[in-house]
Amino acid sequence: MFESSERLIAVDGVGKSYGAVRALGEVCLEINSGQALGIVGHNGAGKSTLISILAGTQLPSRGQLAFADGEPMPGYGVGQAHANGIRCVFQELSLCPNLSVAENARILHPAIRGFGWKASATRLIAGKLDEIFPGHGINTGEPVGDLTIAKRQMVEIARAFTFVDTPIRLVILDEPTSSLDTVIARQLLAHLRSFIDQGGACILISHLLEEILENCDRIVVMRDGGVVADREATAFTKTSLVAAMGSVAKERGSTRRAPTKRKTGEQPLVSLRPARQSDERTLNVYTGEIVGLAGLSGHGQTEALVDIYLKNPPSPLVSGTQRPMALVPGDRQVDGVFPLWSIGRNITIGSMRHMVRGGLIDQQAEERLAEEWKRRIAIRTPDMHDNILSLSGGNQQKALFARALGSPAGIILMDDPMRGVDISTKQEVYEMIREEAGLGRTFIWYTTEMDELEHCDHVYVFRNGSIVADLSGDELTEQKVLQASFEESGDAERRHTRVDGAP
Repeated sequence: MFESSERLIAVDGVGKSYGAVRALGEVCLEINSGQALGIVGHNGAGKSTLISILAGTQLPSRGQLAFADGEPMPGYGVGQAHANGIRCVFQELSLCPNLSVAENARILHPAIRGFGWKASATRLIAGKLDEIFPGHGINTGEPVGDLTIAKRQMVEIARAFTFVDTPIRLVILDEPTSSLDTVIARQLLAHLRSFIDQGGACILISHLLEEILENCDRIVVMRDGGVVADREATAFTKTSLVAAMGSVAKERGSTRRAPTKRKTGEQPLVSLRPARQSDERTLNVYTGEIVGLAGLSGHGQTEALVDIYLKNPPSPLVSGTQRPMALVPGDRQVDGVFPLWSIGRNITIGSMRHMVRGGLIDQQAEERLAEEWKRRIAIRTPDMHDNILSLSGGNQQKALFARALGSPAGIILMDDPMRGVDISTKQEVYEMIREEAGLGRTFIWYTTEMDELEHCDHVYVFRNGSIVADLSGDELTEQKVLQASFEESGDAERRHTRVDGAP
């Protein structure tokens, strides 16, 4: 491959502006082969704009890029990036939902052509999926649109590592583990380290600071469109990273929530027995509780949320039940944002019924609500009338939180909702959830992040569409969640060891 000291690409004074809005200042940095470069910063810090320029999907307003020979690259675009072995997995996935997994792999490789191209594309992507995610269970002939978001993310990652005629030199991963459970994330990170050890380069963007600290050789901190720190990873701690990002949030200590005591004779607000449940276990949720759904992704947690939601569908326009529900979806592009609407309207749609005056929507009330949540949840935009897609992925997710929390819904369903949200906002949202639960609001929360389960009163672990454990208090540990996620605790131990790379 390459010598670890080789400079792969240099970013020299690169900036990007959209009219009067500066998304990226004059950024200067080097990316070296044989190195994992972590980039951190709050939503809107410029991370996504920078990697879009590196991937060739956006042109810089100023500055230039140069490869190892030092020659600038005029007219740099996607074709030139691919020709130089640069691949990018964006946070908002780019697969074509109407095409199969194999057909999506073919799009990236024009060299696969002629008779038998589909078989060649199938072998290519299936081999890479097996290499990175053993036991993935993905059918390469299945339309991508039929896959879960976790499996779509796995396909996008595997496709980025495939090559036919040009070796991969740099892989850019934007929040690659955001939809993956612990075991699959470890598989990816183990493969990434192997790729780097062979001389490849990686840019890893993640709001999981432990993930950055544990897997990167060097870390760049961005704030307000510029680089404010660039040091070896060993020079940082989680606390110093948060400080460099300019966060006002403090690193938390123990956040373990003492389980809310259920009153004698109290009836559950929500009760669900999964369709595939073979015993009498039931998911019961009481008023004011925060209930977590855990387990490996794709084992029925999202389906449980959908079942609960469909049994009591809310409507923003007509009178509903006494305690309507709101949903914060994990797949914001498919189930969340209204792409033709403004940021403000995407937030206020959940409260529209309560803004009708004389048969018409009170626009001033609507704008007040949008501006209130822009402030409360720190949505980074100059104008709430801008289109929702003008926001970064993390800020779009903030808008979906604002829609749910700003609505009158008494029950909030959350489908792994923190994907792409920065650490400061996460901590603020956690605090909001705890405060709202204290006021009697109820939360049902599917998450793949173990730290988030510590905010829950009870956690139901799912496996193969069934509830296999109900944990709370001191029982709620990562080891117990993992053990319950597999058929046997010994199997969990073996898999845990294997993905860590130990013999």
